[in-house]
Amino acid sequence: MYKLLIVDDEALVREAIEDQMDWERLGFECIGSCEDGKEALDFINRHTPDVVLTDIGMPFMNGIELTRELAANFPKVKVIIFTGYDDFDFAQQALKLQAVDYILKPVTAAELEQVISKLRSELDSERNQMQDFEQLKRQLRENQPLLKERFLERFATSAMTEKQKNENFSYFEIEWNGSCMIELAIEVDEFIWSQPKTLSDEELIRFAVYNIAQEITADCSGTLIFRDRENRVHVIISGHETNELHELSTQVAEEIHSKITDYLPVKLSIGIGHVCSLTDKVQRLNQSALSALDYRFVIGTNQIICIWDMEQRKRPELLSLMDWESELVTKLKTGSPEEMEEWIRQLFIMFREHAFPFDICHMYLQRMVLTIMHTLYVMGIDSEQVFGANQAPMKEIAKFSAMGEVEVWLKEQCGKVVGSIKSMREHQCVFQIAKAIEYIKLHYMDSKLSLKSVCYHVSMSSSYFSSIFKQTNGKTFVEFVTHLRMEKAKELLIVSALKSYEIAYAVGYSDPHYFSGAFKKHTGETPTDYRHKKIKGLV
Repeated sequence: MYKLLIVDDEALVREAIEDQMDWERLGFECIGSCEDGKEALDFINRHTPDVVLTDIGMPFMNGIELTRELAANFPKVKVIIFTGYDDFDFAQQALKLQAVDYILKPVTAAELEQVISKLRSELDSERNQMQDFEQLKRQLRENQPLLKERFLERFATSAMTEKQKNENFSYFEIEWNGSCMIELAIEVDEFIWSQPKTLSDEELIRFAVYNIAQEITADCSGTLIFRDRENRVHVIISGHETNELHELSTQVAEEIHSKITDYLPVKLSIGIGHVCSLTDKVQRLNQSALSALDYRFVIGTNQIICIWDMEQRKRPELLSLMDWESELVTKLKTGSPEEMEEWIRQLFIMFREHAFPFDICHMYLQRMVLTIMHTLYVMGIDSEQVFGANQAPMKEIAKFSAMGEVEVWLKEQCGKVVGSIKSMREHQCVFQIAKAIEYIKLHYMDSKLSLKSVCYHVSMSSSYFSSIFKQTNGKTFVEFVTHLRMEKAKELLIVSALKSYEIAYAVGYSDPHYFSGAFKKHTGETPTDYRHKKIKGLV
């Protein structure tokens, strides 16, 4: 209900308006009536109506003067003017002040209701707008901490003009202790649960991490804290000079790390960035703190990492990609699983000792995976058979957050590759040896048959073929060929009438005397004695 006041010097008019209108239905409450502007002004000072219906011509203070006073002191009060034709110019003057409408006398109930209903709609609209505005203000107050966090995140990560910075500093009541600042980036490495927990439990712990850090930094003037969209906590500390901020940031980081790891089931890393001036590119604050945090991938988690310590280390030249890629290929193709694992272990020791930046380590690791995939491709081995269907090693390696995890994974994958290559080689060797034996059986009668000619036929080196042939058959190449020729010679001595020298030529010997000596060494008898003995045994 809106409150309404009637002002007219004629009592009958006041009574008629007050009594004949159904004010409640129209959404109004008539809270009183006055006979002149001065009396009305006193009443308004005490009760403050929403609407004033006033005549223009009145003693002591007329309607124009009343409207002027209300415009100056009660700007929210709506004024409707009653006027006659003679006072029409006055009505226009009142409209220029604060009056929202006017009604010509004599006033009818229908005319007044029409004007009042129109005003009711306007008042409702204004009230709704005011309620919406108040709700927005309330929401703004409620979201002030979050808005401040989002500003601090933009301030630390994005370029801003000095005007934008200063306006936001003023709006969020941010005060710095000096023109220099440094940032701490805090991230949970691992949750240490005694039993399975839900995602909401993790979020609760992350919120607790923020709260503890907030409590620790609350008494440090010129220090601000915010969370980013990756659930990391950031602390910005201000001061006057670099050494002071190095010392203070380390103290704050140690206290935060100690308190959080004592009270919460987490492993936590804190990266401390470079000191930066408010007038510099402030995003270097955030970049350097996150770069410090990235070094945990190499040197390990659950510790405080200062970027200046990492960058002051003597940085060796980058490893020769060609050298270690060649070593990797050799180990994959010819090494044992144990040799492969030791090679990877030594490589990761080198990574840790040199403390290469995160992106450099990832470059090496990605190249390793590419080298492994290329080796499989060259060997004609389907990578899915090695790693499993729908597995993408390049994507897998990007998921790890610690060097130790990658080392374990890489040892496992390289072990699979070494096993697959070995299995393929064994299968291939069996096939090639079988092919060689078939070739020997077809050409044993050729005196020019040699190790070299057989190796050429099966596309293998002589040394490798000799080693594999002995492992597969239990005989050397010469022993195998000699045995085959001797067995064929024995067969011909029994079933044919060929002369001894003819049999020598038939089984691949160009020198009959050499054949006779070799035959006696193989059987303990000369070819002639062997034939007589066997024929005599058959008779």
